[in-house]
Amino acid sequence: MAFLSDDISINTLIGKGSAVSGDIKINGFVRIDGDVDGNLETHSNIIIGASARIRGNIQAASAVISGIVIGDIIAPGGIKLLSTAAVIGDVTTRRLVVDDKVVLHGKCIRIDEPEDDKKARSR
Repeated sequence: MAFLSDDISINTLIGKGSAVSGDIKINGFVRIDGDVDGNLETHSNIIIGASARIRGNIQAASAVISGIVIGDIIAPGGIKLLSTAAVIGDVTTRRLVVDDKVVLHGKCIRIDEPEDDKKARSR
């Protein structure tokens, strides 16, 4: 979790077996282990657990993904895809780490400047 800041206290948790339908905007660190059918947005960090299934776009400061995401991920601070991750969509970040056995079907877009981050978030 090298991308994440020193504050690792999770503000919001959607647990395994839970299902949420609709867009979610959260203030603070988020962990998702359940199913979400909608977009996720936080100005902090996000962890998508191995049992999570997300159908929607994700915007966060940084992201660690080990579940399934069908949608685009924008995380300027970095994106780490663990070995159980599957992402069907584009990833936009400054730094991307991909473990073995990851499924990634989409474009990888690198952010260089803060202006690129603003453009990516406005998509």
